[in-house]
Amino acid sequence: MSGTHILLDQFSPYRSRRVIVECDSRTTAAYLLDARDRIRVPVWLANHELAPETSDPSGLYEGQAPLMPAAHTKHPQGHARFDPEHLRVVWFEEGDGLALLDHDGLLAVIPGWAEADNGLPGYAREAIGRSPYAWALDPEADRLWPRVVHAEAYWDWRAVPGAWRSVQRAVFNHLTRCVGTPGHYWDVSDGHAPLIRVSERPPEGNRPFTILSTVGMCGQRMPTLDRYMADTSQYARIELALATTRPAHEAARLFRWIGAFPWRAVTWFGTGHSVKWLDNTEDRAVRGTNSAVLLIADPTPLSAPEGHLPPDTSGLTFHGDPVHWLWIVPITRPEHLFAKEHDAATLIDKLAAEGRSWVLG
Repeated sequence: MSGTHILLDQFSPYRSRRVIVECDSRTTAAYLLDARDRIRVPVWLANHELAPETSDPSGLYEGQAPLMPAAHTKHPQGHARFDPEHLRVVWFEEGDGLALLDHDGLLAVIPGWAEADNGLPGYAREAIGRSPYAWALDPEADRLWPRVVHAEAYWDWRAVPGAWRSVQRAVFNHLTRCVGTPGHYWDVSDGHAPLIRVSERPPEGNRPFTILSTVGMCGQRMPTLDRYMADTSQYARIELALATTRPAHEAARLFRWIGAFPWRAVTWFGTGHSVKWLDNTEDRAVRGTNSAVLLIADPTPLSAPEGHLPPDTSGLTFHGDPVHWLWIVPITRPEHLFAKEHDAATLIDKLAAEGRSWVLG
């Protein structure tokens, strides 16, 4: 993308995506990049000279924006260049997509499901119809605009002093009611969103094991869900929990990588998902011979010391969405491969038949 003028360059709040808007002598285009600065989605924004009848899109995916063909642009004679002072980005709450705005309003939208490899570019205000460079924004503007408004309101809320503490308080108090007396409390963030803590609930009464839970994952919706479902509200917000008889401070290290994983890797966690264990020295003692973790909403098919059932953590909502707890069950490489070959339900049946516990010991 050399030899061009950069009008805008901004990372997402989770630093897993980056958007660059560039202008050369002929066109302006926006590029959504991943954490390795690879172009995921290029979106044409405007021609600045006479549009051709046809154009070769191949250079677009290398950061060389071609001219939009005349039939697909509102201004085939060329559009005035954009003023960088009037360009701004609104990242979606999930961090996987964004809206570009200028002094005339919505300029472009790159949804989280947009992918260049699948021929799914973003939407552009200047585009007409559908082309490899951009899809027309006008037919979708009324549907997309409420999401942009929600996203802007969300980040405005996040900027209010004490807003994030209200998330922590809500989750922390819910755990106290549902799980038991709190113990230690650790920060497992790296200084920027998502901000995540881990709360320890030590053994008490006849419960002989500790329960660890994230505090704060539910404060932002998980990415990419809108690729798979129209209504994401039932699945968008989670917290993670782990039951263990190991020293709590050792087990809590697992959350340093898995707590922020959905926003760093731009993915989502749901019941039955298995996640490859990231190789690091911090939690090697807890990892042992396991190579992945299985996430399940209801671990009761598995065994537990003295037949203990997991606590009922239902009932918490955030911004109108229900918050679901997923329980972490470490699994070995053969078990991980088995889950991929079959499914999580079959793996759980297999683990239950073998007497596997949902409590890490």
